[in-house]
Amino acid sequence: MEKKGENILLLDIRGLTQLTDYFVLCSGTSDRQLQALESSVEEEVKESLDVSPLHVEGEPSSGWVLMDYGPVVVHLFTPEVREYYNLETLWRGGKVVLRIQ
Repeated sequence: MEKKGENILLLDIRGLTQLTDYFVLCSGTSDRQLQALESSVEEEVKESLDVSPLHVEGEPSSGWVLMDYGPVVVHLFTPEVREYYNLETLWRGGKVVLRIQ
């Protein structure tokens, strides 16, 4: 269960910014779960696509980890920090590609 994120959203933001093409937003309920999610994303992407993140920012203890893969940026949040930054509203012009509650 540690590696299963909650409230996963894949958002297509092409045309809204030149920073990236997609945001993946995912919540984890604790620092420990965020760490497990970060490790799992990094391992799975490396294994399946042979790609490592260009940059990783933040710490699980801060409630937010950003993993920059260039065309895809993964945001891992605690629910409280996700609500505070409210990227879904900030990027509401983006197209929802996938939502997993």
